[in-house]
Amino acid sequence: PLRAMAVSTPRPLNTMPKYSSTPEDPNKAVQCRGTNIRVHFKNTRETAMALKGRTLRNAERYLNDVIAHKQAVPFRRFTGNIGRHAQGKQFKNHGSRQTRWPTKSCEALLSLLQNAASNATAKDLDVDALKLVHVQVNQAPKMRRRTYRAHGRIGPYKRSPCHIELIFTEQNGDVAKPTTASESALAQLDQ
Repeated sequence: PLRAMAVSTPRPLNTMPKYSSTPEDPNKAVQCRGTNIRVHFKNTRETAMALKGRTLRNAERYLNDVIAHKQAVPFRRFTGNIGRHAQGKQFKNHGSRQTRWPTKSCEALLSLLQNAASNATAKDLDVDALKLVHVQVNQAPKMRRRTYRAHGRIGPYKRSPCHIELIFTEQNGDVAKPTTASESALAQLDQ
């Protein structure tokens, strides 16, 4: 008897990678992502969250300051065995002063910011007006090696790489303050 064979359709070559979020206006947005980046997931997650809401130029300046130990990255979620430093005082809503200076994560994010800037110039967007609106760092599959233990045993020696995706949108500038109370009420209804 003949068995039915499963036929898989080939994936189109021009498909873009999927992002977990889509910008409101794709013409005014820039996306960049990196997959299986060999930097620690936890450090990169905390560093990327410290960038959220910043402009692209401000984020570059901040990461360069972190590499030079002029500013620190606050650790808010992954806080196990993180030391407290005086540079943690500058962060609002951060109860403890647990901070670090994750250099490799900063360098990986700087390369993604550089990629976002080149994507923006290719789309004829103003690089100085780009604001980071979406940040996501996911765990990638662990890379396995082995270490040799006492009494002839072998233990795991794993690396925790990550996937990073960033979405920037071009900001139009300052919003004018409404002059009357009725205009402010209409503005709140629009939101």
